[in-house]
Amino acid sequence: MKRYVLLALAVIALGGCATGAHRENMVAPATPASAPTKKFASSVQVATNGGAETGAADSSNISNADLKAAIENSITRSALFRSVGASGGDYQLTVNVIQLSKPSFGASFTVDMEAGWTLVRASDKSVLMRKSIKSSHTATMGESLIGVTRLRLAVEGAARKNIEQGLKSISELPL
Repeated sequence: MKRYVLLALAVIALGGCATGAHRENMVAPATPASAPTKKFASSVQVATNGGAETGAADSSNISNADLKAAIENSITRSALFRSVGASGGDYQLTVNVIQLSKPSFGASFTVDMEAGWTLVRASDKSVLMRKSIKSSHTATMGESLIGVTRLRLAVEGAARKNIEQGLKSISELPL
């Protein structure tokens, strides 16, 4: 009986509880290779949809609030726009999480993400960009032995790459 109790405790300790993606780990890096090609002297307002909170018995997800914060921090870090505001920006950026494909088990976890990016000029509501961006990230056993942590790392990596690609696409627009 003691063996079963110890085995159950070991499984619980190694399995852990799922946690949602951390916003600070989804922020796009500010490296020369990922820097936007242009910077705009205007402001932008960000909205996100399609995300989901992580439940106690769920696998790692991305909440709308955390995705929005990661996008806003990435814009600020890259200086793509002069400012990021809550309302009244020159542009409105909406990012919709369309799909977040996550594995159930494995030594390496690859997460695929697809998000729809839409940039609208606030003054006349003209759509300047509507693009589906797909990204993928793999987290390995070398990054974490704990499965739920490895899955969270893969989710965060897929979101970070999606944000990086989205901001790069915006920077190539003739605004």
